[in-house]
Amino acid sequence: MEQVTGIILAGGRGSRMGGVDKGLERFQGQPLAFRAMMRLVPQVADVLINANRNIGVYEGFGVTVLPDPIEGYQGPLAGMLSGLPYCETDFLQAIPCDVPNFPTDLVARLHAGLVASGLPLAYPVTIEADGSRQPHPVFLLMRGEVHDSLLVYLQQGGRKIDRWTSDLGAAEVIFPDGAAFMNANTVEELRALEAPPS
Repeated sequence: MEQVTGIILAGGRGSRMGGVDKGLERFQGQPLAFRAMMRLVPQVADVLINANRNIGVYEGFGVTVLPDPIEGYQGPLAGMLSGLPYCETDFLQAIPCDVPNFPTDLVARLHAGLVASGLPLAYPVTIEADGSRQPHPVFLLMRGEVHDSLLVYLQQGGRKIDRWTSDLGAAEVIFPDGAAFMNANTVEELRALEAPPS
């Protein structure tokens, strides 16, 4: 979508993977962040990567790489904040690097939901087998105009995505496939996601 820039969030500590740079861990032979980039490219006008380590490696993917603007690994919101000043489109779509099978129609569906709602933010929600709703707020689509609000929230010590989104108002867009949003926090989970369905 020409109105949307994507940012892949690869700036975390990777603490549950033993401190490795998670975006460079391999999934089906590719670094996770590269796989996310290739999955995202057809959906957006431009792609950025948020990373705090191995900057040169990520730059080798051929995209702009941005470190957190706030020191100390302050979480995914800091990564989103890094992209907003560089976003030349109306919207910025955040993508965590550790969800290798996110939907190929993610951006179009979130954009449609956001525009229909008139709200500044949107994120996917899946319905679990027991009927419960599972939000996935790290996949946040945001209007560029939220920059100042996010900056103030982080400067005040805020870190929780859901608290910030509830303050501004976010559209929840239903997606049918919960498995598409499964992430890999550990090496074991990453290998499990690689395995073909039984």
